[in-house]
Amino acid sequence: MGSCCSIQVECNQKIIDGGTRVILNGSSKYVSMYIQKGSKGINQDAMTVWENFNGDEDTIFCGVFDGHGPRGHKFAQSIRDNLPSTLSTTIKMSQQNVSNENDANATNKSTYNDSWEEHFSSSFNQMDEHLAKNVDTDGLCGGCVAITLIKQGDQLIIGNLGDSRAVLCTKEDNNQLIPIQLSVDMVPDVPSESNRVIKCGGRVFAAEQDPDVKRIWMPEGDCPGLAMSRAFGDFCLKDYGLSSVPDLSYRKLTEQDEFIVLASDGIWNVLSNEDVINEVASAPKRSLAAKLLVKRAVKAWKNKYPFYYVDDCSAICLFLNDDQVNV
Repeated sequence: MGSCCSIQVECNQKIIDGGTRVILNGSSKYVSMYIQKGSKGINQDAMTVWENFNGDEDTIFCGVFDGHGPRGHKFAQSIRDNLPSTLSTTIKMSQQNVSNENDANATNKSTYNDSWEEHFSSSFNQMDEHLAKNVDTDGLCGGCVAITLIKQGDQLIIGNLGDSRAVLCTKEDNNQLIPIQLSVDMVPDVPSESNRVIKCGGRVFAAEQDPDVKRIWMPEGDCPGLAMSRAFGDFCLKDYGLSSVPDLSYRKLTEQDEFIVLASDGIWNVLSNEDVINEVASAPKRSLAAKLLVKRAVKAWKNKYPFYYVDDCSAICLFLNDDQVNV
Protein backbone atom coordinates (compact mmCIF):
# COMPACT_ATOMS: atom_id res chain seq x y z
CA MET A 1 0.00 0.00 0.00
CA GLY A 2 2.95 2.29 -0.54
CA SER A 3 1.08 4.18 -3.28
CA CYS A 4 -1.55 5.35 -0.79
CA CYS A 5 0.63 8.16 0.55
CA SER A 6 -1.18 11.13 2.03
CA ILE A 7 -0.42 14.65 0.85
CA GLN A 8 -1.38 16.02 4.30
CA VAL A 9 -2.86 19.26 2.98
CA GLU A 10 -3.40 21.72 5.84
CA CYS A 11 -4.65 24.70 3.82
CA ASN A 12 -7.11 25.26 0.99
CA GLN A 13 -4.44 25.20 -1.72
CA LYS A 14 -0.98 23.72 -1.96
CA ILE A 15 1.62 23.05 -4.66
CA ILE A 16 3.12 19.57 -4.56
CA ASP A 17 5.71 17.67 -6.61
CA GLY A 18 5.62 18.28 -10.35
CA GLY A 19 3.83 21.61 -10.04
CA THR A 20 0.45 20.05 -9.26
CA ARG A 21 -1.86 22.48 -7.46
CA VAL A 22 -4.11 20.80 -4.88
CA ILE A 23 -7.29 22.74 -4.02
CA LEU A 24 -9.62 21.74 -1.19
CA ASN A 25 -11.99 24.71 -1.22
CA GLY A 26 -12.43 28.11 -2.83
CA SER A 27 -11.71 28.87 -6.48
CA SER A 28 -9.15 29.21 -9.26
CA LYS A 29 -9.39 30.40 -12.86
CA TYR A 30 -11.44 27.39 -13.97
CA VAL A 31 -12.72 25.97 -10.70
CA SER A 32 -15.30 26.94 -8.08
CA MET A 33 -15.69 24.77 -4.96
CA TYR A 34 -17.89 24.98 -1.91
CA ILE A 35 -18.94 22.69 0.92
CA GLN A 36 -21.45 23.19 3.72
CA LYS A 37 -22.11 20.99 6.71
CA GLY A 38 -25.68 19.78 7.11
CA SER A 39 -27.71 19.68 10.29
CA LYS A 40 -27.10 16.02 11.18
CA GLY A 41 -23.75 16.47 12.90
CA ILE A 42 -20.15 16.41 11.72
CA ASN A 43 -19.60 17.13 8.02
CA GLN A 44 -19.01 13.88 6.14
CA ASP A 45 -18.34 15.38 2.71
CA ALA A 46 -14.89 16.11 1.31
CA MET A 47 -13.59 17.18 -2.08
CA THR A 48 -10.44 18.03 -3.97
CA VAL A 49 -9.18 19.35 -7.29
CA TRP A 50 -5.67 18.63 -8.60
CA GLU A 51 -4.68 21.05 -11.36
CA ASN A 52 -1.72 20.03 -13.55
CA PHE A 53 -2.50 16.47 -12.51
CA ASN A 54 0.47 14.13 -13.08
CA GLY A 55 2.51 17.20 -13.96
CA ASP A 56 0.53 17.74 -17.18
CA GLU A 57 -0.71 21.30 -17.75
CA ASP A 58 -3.77 20.16 -19.72
CA THR A 59 -4.90 17.58 -17.14
CA ILE A 60 -7.07 18.10 -14.07
CA PHE A 61 -8.51 15.72 -11.47
CA CYS A 62 -11.71 16.47 -9.55
CA GLY A 63 -13.30 14.40 -6.81
CA VAL A 64 -16.26 14.70 -4.43
CA PHE A 65 -16.49 12.19 -1.57
CA ASP A 66 -19.58 11.63 0.58
CA GLY A 67 -19.07 9.54 3.71
CA HIS A 68 -21.67 7.72 5.80
CA GLY A 69 -21.72 5.84 9.06
CA PRO A 70 -19.90 6.52 12.35
CA ARG A 71 -16.55 7.12 10.63
CA GLY A 72 -17.91 8.51 7.38
CA HIS A 73 -15.92 11.72 7.76
CA LYS A 74 -12.72 9.74 8.25
CA PHE A 75 -13.41 7.74 5.09
CA ALA A 76 -14.09 10.87 3.04
CA GLN A 77 -10.99 12.69 4.30
CA SER A 78 -8.71 9.72 3.75
CA ILE A 79 -9.96 9.21 0.21
CA ARG A 80 -9.58 12.90 -0.54
CA ASP A 81 -5.98 12.86 0.63
CA ASN A 82 -4.93 9.52 -0.86
CA LEU A 83 -6.92 8.56 -3.95
CA PRO A 84 -5.52 11.19 -6.36
CA SER A 85 -1.92 10.30 -5.56
CA THR A 86 -2.70 6.58 -5.82
CA LEU A 87 -4.30 7.10 -9.23
CA SER A 88 -1.42 9.30 -10.35
CA THR A 89 1.14 6.67 -9.38
CA THR A 90 -0.82 3.94 -11.15
CA ILE A 91 -1.01 5.99 -14.36
CA LYS A 92 2.68 6.88 -14.32
CA MET A 93 3.70 3.24 -13.79
CA SER A 94 1.49 2.16 -16.68
CA GLN A 95 2.87 4.86 -18.97
CA GLN A 96 6.39 3.79 -18.13
CA ASN A 97 5.56 0.17 -18.93
CA VAL A 98 4.04 1.14 -22.28
CA SER A 99 7.07 3.26 -23.09
CA ASN A 100 9.43 0.41 -22.26
CA GLU A 101 7.45 -2.05 -24.36
CA ASN A 102 6.98 0.41 -27.25
CA ASP A 103 3.45 -0.94 -27.59
CA ALA A 104 2.14 0.04 -31.03
CA ASN A 105 -1.45 -0.55 -29.91
CA ALA A 106 -1.31 1.82 -26.96
CA THR A 107 -3.09 4.60 -28.78
CA ASN A 108 -6.08 2.76 -30.25
CA LYS A 109 -9.45 3.50 -28.70
CA SER A 110 -10.15 0.10 -27.17
CA THR A 111 -6.75 -0.06 -25.52
CA TYR A 112 -7.16 3.56 -24.36
CA ASN A 113 -10.43 2.74 -22.59
CA ASP A 114 -9.08 -0.55 -21.24
CA SER A 115 -6.13 1.30 -19.76
CA TRP A 116 -8.36 3.74 -17.91
CA GLU A 117 -10.47 0.84 -16.62
CA GLU A 118 -7.31 -0.72 -15.23
CA HIS A 119 -6.03 2.56 -13.75
CA PHE A 120 -9.25 3.33 -11.92
CA SER A 121 -10.05 -0.23 -10.82
CA SER A 122 -6.55 -0.78 -9.46
CA SER A 123 -6.45 2.58 -7.66
CA PHE A 124 -9.91 2.20 -6.13
CA ASN A 125 -9.04 -1.32 -4.95
CA GLN A 126 -5.81 -0.06 -3.35
CA MET A 127 -7.78 2.72 -1.70
CA ASP A 128 -10.30 0.27 -0.28
CA GLU A 129 -7.52 -1.90 1.14
CA HIS A 130 -5.92 1.18 2.68
CA LEU A 131 -9.22 2.10 4.35
CA ALA A 132 -9.66 -1.43 5.71
CA LYS A 133 -6.25 -1.24 7.38
CA ASN A 134 -6.28 2.36 8.56
CA VAL A 135 -9.85 3.60 9.01
CA ASP A 136 -12.18 0.68 9.71
CA THR A 137 -10.54 -2.53 10.88
CA ASP A 138 -13.78 -4.19 12.04
CA GLY A 139 -15.78 -3.44 8.87
CA LEU A 140 -18.82 -1.97 10.59
CA CYS A 141 -18.08 1.75 10.72
CA GLY A 142 -19.45 3.01 7.44
CA GLY A 143 -18.00 3.95 4.09
CA CYS A 144 -17.95 6.57 1.37
CA VAL A 145 -19.13 7.14 -2.19
CA ALA A 146 -17.10 9.02 -4.79
CA ILE A 147 -17.59 10.87 -8.04
CA THR A 148 -14.29 11.53 -9.79
CA LEU A 149 -13.28 13.04 -13.10
CA ILE A 150 -10.11 13.45 -15.11
CA LYS A 151 -10.08 16.07 -17.86
CA GLN A 152 -7.17 15.46 -20.20
CA GLY A 153 -7.26 17.99 -23.01
CA ASP A 154 -10.68 17.55 -24.60
CA GLN A 155 -11.18 14.06 -23.14
CA LEU A 156 -13.22 13.29 -20.02
CA ILE A 157 -12.93 10.14 -17.96
CA ILE A 158 -15.55 9.83 -15.21
CA GLY A 159 -15.21 7.27 -12.41
CA ASN A 160 -18.31 6.86 -10.27
CA LEU A 161 -18.78 4.88 -7.08
CA GLY A 162 -22.23 5.39 -5.57
CA ASP A 163 -24.89 8.08 -5.77
CA SER A 164 -22.97 11.33 -6.20
CA ARG A 165 -23.15 12.69 -9.73
CA ALA A 166 -21.41 14.56 -12.56
CA VAL A 167 -23.40 16.68 -15.01
CA LEU A 168 -22.16 18.56 -18.07
CA CYS A 169 -23.74 21.81 -19.24
CA THR A 170 -23.71 22.22 -23.01
CA LYS A 171 -25.13 24.93 -25.24
CA GLU A 172 -27.34 24.19 -28.25
CA ASP A 173 -27.28 26.23 -31.47
CA ASN A 174 -30.11 28.42 -30.14
CA ASN A 175 -27.98 29.11 -27.01
CA GLN A 176 -30.27 27.04 -24.79
CA LEU A 177 -28.38 25.32 -21.97
CA ILE A 178 -28.85 21.56 -21.76
CA PRO A 179 -27.69 19.22 -18.94
CA ILE A 180 -26.02 15.95 -19.88
CA GLN A 181 -25.60 13.49 -17.04
CA LEU A 182 -22.11 12.01 -17.25
CA SER A 183 -22.54 9.33 -14.58
CA VAL A 184 -25.16 6.76 -13.65
CA ASP A 185 -26.23 6.65 -9.99
CA MET A 186 -24.99 3.29 -8.71
CA VAL A 187 -27.93 2.35 -6.47
CA PRO A 188 -29.96 -0.83 -5.85
CA ASP A 189 -32.71 0.49 -8.15
CA VAL A 190 -30.47 -0.32 -11.13
CA PRO A 191 -31.39 -3.92 -12.15
CA SER A 192 -27.83 -5.00 -12.93
CA GLU A 193 -26.69 -3.69 -9.54
CA SER A 194 -29.41 -5.42 -7.52
CA ASN A 195 -28.89 -8.65 -9.51
CA ARG A 196 -25.21 -8.67 -8.56
CA VAL A 197 -26.05 -8.21 -4.88
CA ILE A 198 -28.66 -10.97 -4.89
CA LYS A 199 -26.35 -13.40 -6.72
CA CYS A 200 -23.73 -12.78 -4.03
CA GLY A 201 -26.17 -13.58 -1.23
CA GLY A 202 -27.13 -10.07 -0.20
CA ARG A 203 -30.70 -8.84 0.02
CA VAL A 204 -32.33 -5.84 -1.65
CA PHE A 205 -35.52 -4.26 -0.36
CA ALA A 206 -36.90 -1.00 1.00
CA ALA A 207 -37.41 -0.47 4.71
CA GLU A 208 -40.98 0.04 5.90
CA GLN A 209 -40.24 3.53 7.17
CA ASP A 210 -38.66 4.54 3.83
CA PRO A 211 -40.55 2.55 1.16
CA ASP A 212 -39.27 4.56 -1.81
CA VAL A 213 -35.59 3.74 -1.33
CA LYS A 214 -34.22 0.26 -2.03
CA ARG A 215 -31.34 -0.75 0.22
CA ILE A 216 -28.74 -3.50 0.52
CA TRP A 217 -28.85 -5.79 3.54
CA MET A 218 -26.81 -8.64 4.97
CA PRO A 219 -28.14 -12.17 4.34
CA GLU A 220 -29.52 -12.15 7.88
CA GLY A 221 -30.49 -9.33 10.21
CA ASP A 222 -31.65 -5.79 9.62
CA CYS A 223 -28.30 -4.19 8.78
CA PRO A 224 -26.82 -2.11 7.37
CA GLY A 225 -29.50 -1.00 4.88
CA LEU A 226 -27.15 0.75 2.44
CA ALA A 227 -28.83 2.97 -0.16
CA MET A 228 -26.04 2.60 -2.74
CA SER A 229 -24.65 -0.46 -4.51
CA ARG A 230 -21.03 0.67 -4.86
CA ALA A 231 -18.91 2.32 -2.20
CA PHE A 232 -15.59 2.41 -0.44
CA GLY A 233 -15.71 0.73 2.95
CA ASP A 234 -18.87 -0.98 4.27
CA PHE A 235 -16.69 -4.07 4.42
CA CYS A 236 -19.41 -6.19 6.02
CA LEU A 237 -21.19 -6.10 2.63
CA LYS A 238 -18.23 -6.66 0.32
CA ASP A 239 -18.82 -10.43 0.22
CA TYR A 240 -22.51 -9.86 -0.55
CA GLY A 241 -22.39 -7.78 -3.72
CA LEU A 242 -21.33 -4.29 -2.65
CA SER A 243 -18.61 -3.25 -5.10
CA SER A 244 -15.68 -0.84 -4.92
CA VAL A 245 -15.12 -1.06 -8.68
CA PRO A 246 -15.99 2.31 -10.22
CA ASP A 247 -18.35 2.67 -13.15
CA LEU A 248 -16.44 4.48 -15.91
CA SER A 249 -17.76 6.65 -18.71
CA TYR A 250 -16.05 8.76 -21.36
CA ARG A 251 -16.82 11.87 -23.36
CA LYS A 252 -15.01 14.11 -25.83
CA LEU A 253 -15.63 17.79 -25.20
CA THR A 254 -16.80 20.20 -27.91
CA GLU A 255 -16.83 23.98 -28.23
CA GLN A 256 -20.48 23.92 -27.15
CA ASP A 257 -19.67 22.55 -23.70
CA GLU A 258 -19.67 25.17 -20.93
CA PHE A 259 -18.95 23.57 -17.54
CA ILE A 260 -19.20 20.42 -15.44
CA VAL A 261 -20.71 20.08 -11.97
CA LEU A 262 -19.66 17.31 -9.58
CA ALA A 263 -21.69 17.18 -6.40
CA SER A 264 -22.77 14.96 -3.53
CA ASP A 265 -26.34 13.70 -3.27
CA GLY A 266 -27.12 16.54 -0.88
CA ILE A 267 -27.42 18.60 -4.07
CA TRP A 268 -29.11 16.08 -6.37
CA ASN A 269 -31.73 14.96 -3.84
CA VAL A 270 -33.39 18.37 -3.95
CA LEU A 271 -32.35 19.93 -7.28
CA SER A 272 -32.78 18.58 -10.81
CA ASN A 273 -29.95 18.53 -13.33
CA GLU A 274 -31.63 21.49 -15.04
CA ASP A 275 -31.86 23.41 -11.75
CA VAL A 276 -28.16 22.87 -11.13
CA ILE A 277 -26.83 24.04 -14.49
CA ASN A 278 -29.15 27.06 -14.52
CA GLU A 279 -28.01 28.09 -11.04
CA VAL A 280 -24.34 27.81 -11.99
CA ALA A 281 -24.83 29.59 -15.30
CA SER A 282 -26.58 32.52 -13.59
CA ALA A 283 -23.77 33.16 -11.10
CA PRO A 284 -22.42 36.73 -11.45
CA LYS A 285 -18.89 35.41 -11.04
CA ARG A 286 -17.66 31.89 -11.68
CA SER A 287 -15.81 31.94 -8.33
CA LEU A 288 -19.23 32.20 -6.61
CA ALA A 289 -20.94 29.49 -8.63
CA ALA A 290 -20.42 26.55 -6.27
CA LYS A 291 -21.36 28.56 -3.18
CA LEU A 292 -24.57 29.85 -4.75
CA LEU A 293 -25.45 26.32 -5.87
CA VAL A 294 -24.95 24.90 -2.38
CA LYS A 295 -26.94 27.71 -0.78
CA ARG A 296 -29.76 27.04 -3.27
CA ALA A 297 -29.73 23.35 -2.33
CA VAL A 298 -29.81 24.08 1.42
CA LYS A 299 -32.80 26.35 0.90
CA ALA A 300 -34.53 23.64 -1.15
CA TRP A 301 -33.96 21.12 1.65
CA LYS A 302 -35.62 23.41 4.16
CA ASN A 303 -38.56 24.08 1.84
CA LYS A 304 -39.15 20.53 0.63
CA TYR A 305 -38.34 18.66 3.84
CA PRO A 306 -38.98 21.04 6.75
CA PHE A 307 -38.96 18.18 9.28
CA TYR A 308 -35.86 16.43 7.92
CA TYR A 309 -32.22 17.04 8.64
CA VAL A 310 -30.45 19.01 5.91
CA ASP A 311 -27.79 16.85 4.27
CA ASP A 312 -24.15 17.86 3.82
CA CYS A 313 -23.80 19.63 0.46
CA SER A 314 -20.65 19.91 -1.64
CA ALA A 315 -20.03 20.92 -5.24
CA ILE A 316 -17.22 21.45 -7.72
CA CYS A 317 -17.85 23.56 -10.83
CA LEU A 318 -15.24 23.04 -13.55
CA PHE A 319 -15.46 25.69 -16.27
CA LEU A 320 -14.28 24.71 -19.73
CA ASN A 321 -13.63 28.00 -21.51
CA ASP A 322 -12.60 31.62 -21.03
CA ASP A 323 -15.95 33.21 -21.92
CA GLN A 324 -16.82 34.18 -18.36
CA VAL A 325 -14.73 37.29 -17.78
CA ASN A 326 -15.93 37.90 -14.22
CA VAL A 327 -13.74 35.37 -12.48
